[in-house]
Amino acid sequence: MKLWGIDLGGTKIECAVLDSENSNAVLARMRRPTESAKGYQHILNQIEGLIHDVAQEIGERPAQVGFATPGVLEPGSQLMKNSNTICLNGMPLRKDLERVLGVPVKLANDANCFALAETLMGAGTDYPEAEVVFGVIMGTGVGGGLVVHRKIIGGHHGIGGEWGHNILEAGGHPCYCGKSGCVEQVISGPALERFYEEKSGVRQNMKVIMERYVDGSDPIAKLTVERLLEYYGRAISTLINVLDPGLIIIGGGVGNIDLLYTEGYEKIKDYIFNNKVVQTPILKPLLGDSAGVFGAALL
Repeated sequence: MKLWGIDLGGTKIECAVLDSENSNAVLARMRRPTESAKGYQHILNQIEGLIHDVAQEIGERPAQVGFATPGVLEPGSQLMKNSNTICLNGMPLRKDLERVLGVPVKLANDANCFALAETLMGAGTDYPEAEVVFGVIMGTGVGGGLVVHRKIIGGHHGIGGEWGHNILEAGGHPCYCGKSGCVEQVISGPALERFYEEKSGVRQNMKVIMERYVDGSDPIAKLTVERLLEYYGRAISTLINVLDPGLIIIGGGVGNIDLLYTEGYEKIKDYIFNNKVVQTPILKPLLGDSAGVFGAALL
């Protein structure tokens, strides 16, 4: 049986088919635009059309399909929640997909799929002894996925791994989740750019801010990056204190900042409950933007 996965993103829907005997072998890969502004039923139609096109390419239809989704399926109600693709919220997505596709469907949050793929196919393959792996997303938003003994932990409420919506800065910026000062509102890319703009009066992207930090030409860039490293250390230390994972893998655009793995790693020592000793490997991912769709297939 081939492994079919769909990464349901805000702008694109991607399908990948993996060989069940060798999951590193990609048999097919195809994309379609999500066009979420056209509504929920249109997204279902786009998924159905994409599955049809891929099935034609490989000469067979799926027996089941895994989906990486923005947001999560509420375990009790079986309705979607916490999705930034707003039209999915409150909808019985798994039920509707099974009706449209005519096969069993498994759903998991996209951050959990990232963590699963990196554990089984990516950076985690060098750490087979890691019983607990946490996958961090630090980009436009901040999130996370938790894998224990090679399986996703969705949690009792379906929010396992939701690291980005814990309060990191008391009295900080309001978050769409209803709280203020969430991790996402402090160390995501947009939050850091907003901080720079508030202090300087000028809007700059993180690439420019980092360049100015490195060349020492901009004291506000220095302040912004120091803020990132300080709060990153606090936030990651909480993960380690609670889960003590054998490996942390950091994806997303902000995760590409090399300082997180040197000076940021040192900052963790100030807050960890382990006499300032940190031994947790923290790595960049290996799968790039393939992690979501591969993780979906691995479900």
